[in-house]
Amino acid sequence: MDNRLAFMDQASFLGLRATGQGQTIQCVWVYQRPIDLDALRRFNRNLGYGLLGRRIERSPLPFARHRWVSCRAPLDIDVAECARPRGELSAWADERGQLPVDPERGPGWHLGVLPFTDGSAAISLAASHTVVDGGGFCLAVADAVRGDTRDLGYPPPASRTRRRALIEDAHQTAQGVPEIVRTLRAAAKLARRRRREFSRAQPSLPVEAADNTADADEAVIVPAITIYVDVDDWDARAYSLGGTSNSLLAGFTAKLAEHAERRRRRDGAVNLSFPVSDREEGDVRANALAFADVTVDPACVTTDLGSVRAAVKQTLKTLRETPDESLQLLPLTPLTPKRAVKRLAEVAFGYDELPVGCSNLGDIDPAVACPDGAEADQVFMRLVEQYTTRASLQRTRGILYVASGRIVDKVFLTVAAYQLDRKNSKSYLRQLAACTLADFELVGAID
Repeated sequence: MDNRLAFMDQASFLGLRATGQGQTIQCVWVYQRPIDLDALRRFNRNLGYGLLGRRIERSPLPFARHRWVSCRAPLDIDVAECARPRGELSAWADERGQLPVDPERGPGWHLGVLPFTDGSAAISLAASHTVVDGGGFCLAVADAVRGDTRDLGYPPPASRTRRRALIEDAHQTAQGVPEIVRTLRAAAKLARRRRREFSRAQPSLPVEAADNTADADEAVIVPAITIYVDVDDWDARAYSLGGTSNSLLAGFTAKLAEHAERRRRRDGAVNLSFPVSDREEGDVRANALAFADVTVDPACVTTDLGSVRAAVKQTLKTLRETPDESLQLLPLTPLTPKRAVKRLAEVAFGYDELPVGCSNLGDIDPAVACPDGAEADQVFMRLVEQYTTRASLQRTRGILYVASGRIVDKVFLTVAAYQLDRKNSKSYLRQLAACTLADFELVGAID
């Protein structure tokens, strides 16, 4: 099999190494009883036979694509020695989300358990986003719960000699030269059309101007909370506003962005960035994603979702019919110098438009709720930024990201936000969430 990384996965890995900042997919389960550790250990072993059971092995050629190799060695489950109060769930999830994961050196994922003093317990699974995206994560978890192990055909680590690796990678790179030439031509045309856009897309607040203090490189944990709303209540509210579950999420996120003052200055609109899965059966890409941008006016979303629904529908239709032109440039990824990769990463997240992430996993496979063999009482998933610095948050002028899914008869919304020149805290974020729920006449539990 061809075990080379897809171009987007190569870009993700190079971006991680260039910036030192990565992302983790995390799922947390809460049970109103102790965890069945034997069943959880089987689940953990099974994870090694799916999309998580691999890591990246570099090519000896600096301009060649890296490769996936198998990594099935079962990791130990980290069971906390001391129980903690149930109110510390959010803090513990943050701690687990910041533990290192490395798509090259390992571990690519880790599993932890925390007993609470009231007899309940929680499980956390975190995996590198460079190894798997949200859709692939759900697939890997569901397969592991069911015991559906599969051989992806990856060779063991270091199975090629250096000589063989040099010859094979040089040969395959040479075969890709015609594609690279076509990509260079496409890049030249795209650059001519987007020259003005690119010039405006420079980081709006250079680090030297925004934060020249000694703590610019200090690591920051972005505050995050979770909201739970009954599925029936959520769907009823979406229907009453002339929308769908997806458009209600877009409207909710836009209204939350308005409260968080993350809007365009010129017209008060909110730019939502939607990751859209294009994963197919048997797809082993780590990041099988495209991205859609939707502009939403938060002023009217609490009374009518019709315009939001139409905008989201049209954007997704356009994405299917006319893929993002910039994706044509991905074959150039292995040839991009590290310094250029870092600069492109800064540009991509430094727009004046203040993008707001909005990710919808939709209806999640019920098996995902059962890591120890039985259904959990609460489940949520989220994207965690690792090794984020004050300087990087200055470049992006803060951050706001909402992820949502439907499982265990609940809609969960995980919100991560950081605002410049504010005292950022979970309590403040809970206030914003409560105001937004009230705006939509929704009742939800905020954790």
